[in-house]
This record gives sequence, C-alpha cells and structure tokens, in this order.
Amino acid sequence: MSDLSSEEAEEAEADLGEYDGERNAEGERHGRGKARLPNGDTYDGEYERGFRNGQGTYRFKNGARYIGQYLQNKKHGQGIFFYPDGSKYEGDWVNDQRHGYGQYTYPNGDTYTGEWRDHNRHGQGTYVYKDTGSKYVGGWVKGNQEGAAELIHLNHRFKGRYLNGNPVGHGKYVFDIGCEQHGEYIQAEQDKGEDEEEIEPSLLAAPKWKASEIAKLTLWTPRGENPPSPREASLASSEVLSPARDAEEEDEGNREEEQNKDQEDQGEE
Repeated sequence: MSDLSSEEAEEAEADLGEYDGERNAEGERHGRGKARLPNGDTYDGEYERGFRNGQGTYRFKNGARYIGQYLQNKKHGQGIFFYPDGSKYEGDWVNDQRHGYGQYTYPNGDTYTGEWRDHNRHGQGTYVYKDTGSKYVGGWVKGNQEGAAELIHLNHRFKGRYLNGNPVGHGKYVFDIGCEQHGEYIQAEQDKGEDEEEIEPSLLAAPKWKASEIAKLTLWTPRGENPPSPREASLASSEVLSPARDAEEEDEGNREEEQNKDQEDQGEE
C-alpha cells in the first residue's frame, strides 16, 4: 500500500509559488484559484483565507493526483487519490489520512472495501483477490486480518477467527456439496535457544489445520426448505404406496365375501 509520507505529502502552501485566482481584502488566497507550487505540484480549487479549503484537485509532480475535499490544506471529507503505481483510494479522509469508509484498489487488481482508521484497514471490511476470486470478509486491526471472518473460495469457505493475518483456533470448512469439516488451526512450535527473545508474530510459521470431524451431509432443497426427517420420509413413502396396498386389501375382501356366500349356498342345499 502506498505510503502517506512519500506520495501524499503536499506542499504546505501559504503564499508560495505562482497563483492566479481570487483574493480577499487582506490579499489572501480566497475563493477559486490555481497555484503552481515551488516543488512542481499544482492545485486547482477553492481557498479560504490562504488555505486549500473546499473542493479541489492537487496534482503531484510524480504523477499522483487527489480530487476531493480539503480543510485547511489537508485532505478532509470525500476524495479520490490516484497513486503513481496504478492503485486508487476512494472514500473518507480525516486530517490527511484514510479514515472512515472507503475502497482501495491495488496495482494487481485486488480490492479492499470497508472501514479505515489512521490510514490503515481497521474495522469490518472485504478483501477480494482478483486472481482467484476468493474474498475475505471480516475484521481488521491496524491493517491486518483479525477477528471473526469468512474466507470464501469458489466451492468452499472457511469460517473462524484470524490473528495477524492467519486463521487461529476453532473453525470449520463448509463445502458446497453439503458437508462441513470441523477442526482448529494450531500454531506450529518453533525451537529457540535459551537466550533468544520471543519470536515476532509476523515471523511465526503458518498455523496448521487439524480436522476433528466431518458433519453429516445437509441435503439441498428448493427455496430454502428444510429436508424431511427420516421418519417423515418413511411416512411419505408409505403414502405413495398406499393406493396399491388399498387395492390389494379390497381384492382380498372380495374373495372372502365370495367364499362366505358359497358356504351359505351349500348349507341351504
């Protein structure tokens, strides 16, 4: 992700560079105007008492560009930032930082849509991987995947919790064929010497999945209806066969009635 300090730092404009636009009675830049700053950047937009304030477009000499709202020379409100590497952020800004809700599109086509705090992904958000179509939907803390989440793939998904970008603890894989595999992610132990310090979380080996059970298949039925229980299915089968059974019982009854009549006739003779 692009760094604020290197690509988003704007010239602290007061009365610097060339300016063509409106001014107030005190001679300050005020109203609509255009400025070319000493560092080669340009600004075209609204001013208030010498500050970029309101709607404007700031173009950096490195090719970056910001179109949006300002408050006292800082990006504040709604805005779009186009980075030199092809990435883009569109959303909320507070005090020159991505903060609130917005979407970031990365150079490789991946996207993050969700909450931001202090320039980092923070809160609830969805990250979509362009190459695979998979997506992570869940919590984020200071730029890392953390908290309850789902990782959704083409024909299955994982439901569980994340910490420092990795799944941890109990969870389950849900497959489109109708079964679930329950288990937990276990952190692999790493040997360290007596004098070695604790290993940084980011350097730990990826946790391994340990399956515990596979749940029974859940049959799919139209319109979200619940599948019948074995007993209900048995009763249904009985109902389907009942016309044939009724016919057999009726034939048997007729035969018994004929036999009884023959016996009565013989008795009369």
